[in-house]
Amino acid sequence: MILLASSNKKLLMRWEQGLLGFSPLWFSTSLDSIKDKLNKNKPEIFLLDYELPEINGKDGIVKLLQLCTDVKVVVFSPQLQDEIEWELFKTGIRGCCRDNIKPEQINVAIKAIHHGELWIRRTLTSFMLQELVLVTREKNRIEQAVNDLLENLTRREYEIAMLVGCGESNKRIASKLEITERTVKAHLTEIFRKLHISDRIKLALMMKDTISSLNQSKTNNYNEPLFISK
Repeated sequence: MILLASSNKKLLMRWEQGLLGFSPLWFSTSLDSIKDKLNKNKPEIFLLDYELPEINGKDGIVKLLQLCTDVKVVVFSPQLQDEIEWELFKTGIRGCCRDNIKPEQINVAIKAIHHGELWIRRTLTSFMLQELVLVTREKNRIEQAVNDLLENLTRREYEIAMLVGCGESNKRIASKLEITERTVKAHLTEIFRKLHISDRIKLALMMKDTISSLNQSKTNNYNEPLFISK
């Protein structure tokens, strides 16, 4: 199902022409109608007119996205500033098109987004690269800080921490390492002290991220689809 939200009849007609072969199509011309259909019908793709009354631009779109986190949202707008368009992508939209886009281009864009790709202008790739650099730097900084703390652990403490990260109970850890549960608890107390954390849940989260990073570095598999529009 695809939800089309606009009070502009010409835009709705262009959307319909571009969406030949897609069904069913649902229509909304007001904010209340949009919210109702998002809650009841759960559309897979949501075409939204940036200039729809009551939406209130970017801020209104952000609020709508909170109601449809699993919906692929495509915004149609007049020419926006690059910074505003990029902010929309950061909030979770899957595509942004000019409102005068041709029907055949709409068809291509929606097919791409339907298959999990993005529809984004090439001029925004610099924002994407900059964001990637910032995220990577922050991720590396956090990982380094965690690794620095983990280096304070003994080999046995590290083994126990990794097993906690894998979801193992004290009883199973004791069995695997052939030690007593009392010894496991003693090691955990020392682990909490060295890592400056207070409980098992925080340790599990910390080690889960570490395990994920190790697995990712082994596979090095990046297959997130991306489609760049003209």
